[in-house]
Amino acid sequence: MRNALNIAVPLALGIAVLALWQWATVHFRISPFVLPPPSAIGTALAENFSSLAESLGVTLAVTWIAYLLALAGGLALAIVFSQSRVAERALYPYAVILQVTPVLAIAPLILIWTGYDHVERAAVIIAMVVAFFPILSNATLGLRSVDPALSDLFALYGASRLQRLWRLQLPSALPYILAGMKISGGLALIGAVVAEFVAGSGSATGLAWRITEAGNRLEIAKMFAALALLSLAGIANFYALGFLQWLVLHRWHESALRQDD
Repeated sequence: MRNALNIAVPLALGIAVLALWQWATVHFRISPFVLPPPSAIGTALAENFSSLAESLGVTLAVTWIAYLLALAGGLALAIVFSQSRVAERALYPYAVILQVTPVLAIAPLILIWTGYDHVERAAVIIAMVVAFFPILSNATLGLRSVDPALSDLFALYGASRLQRLWRLQLPSALPYILAGMKISGGLALIGAVVAEFVAGSGSATGLAWRITEAGNRLEIAKMFAALALLSLAGIANFYALGFLQWLVLHRWHESALRQDD
C-alpha cells in the first residue's frame, strides 16, 4: 500500500501540473514561442522521437563511460588515501581544486587539448571530472569510518593490511560509496550535457546539441521535448542507482532497513 502511494502521489501531482500548464497556456493565450502547451510538446516528441532517442543514446553513452571511469578512479584513489596519510595530504587538495573549478571554464581548454575531431573524448573527460569528486570524498570518508572495536579485533588477530581493507574497510564504506555513486550519476549527465553545449556543432549527435539546434530554429516545442527526454534520463539514472543502493544494503544496513518498514 505504501509503495503504491509513493508512486501514485507524485504521478497525480505531475498530471495536475500538466493540466494546469495546458489550461494556462490556452486561457492566457501564451505564445508557443514563449511556452508551448504540453500537448504541443507531446506532438513534437512523437514526431521527432527517433532522432531525439538516437541523440539521447549518444549522450547516455558518454555519461555512463565517464561515470564508470570516475567510479574506478575515485575508488582507487580513495583506497590509496585510506592506506597512506602522506598520499592524502599531497593529493587531496588538488582533487578539491578540480572540484571547485567551474567546468564551463575548463571545458573549452579540454576541447582544445583533445581536438575538435575527438569531441566525444572531450565530453567523457569533462563528465568524468564533474562526477569524480563525490565518489572520492564519500569513499574516503567511508574507508576512514571503521568501527574502532572491529579495527582492534582485526589487529588482535593479526590481520594483514589487505585483509583489513577487503574484509573490514570496504564493507563498512559501502553505504558511503553508494551514496557518492548516487550523487555522481546525476553529475555525470550534467557534465556530458555541458560538454555538448560547449562543443557546439561538433557534437551534433548529442541531445544537448538537439536542444540548441531547436532553440536556434525557434522550434520551442521540440526543445521542450528534448529537455523532457533529458530529465527522464536523469530520473531513470537516479532511481536505478537508488535501487542498486537498496539492493546492496537492504538486508543489513539501517538506512535501507528503515525504507522497508
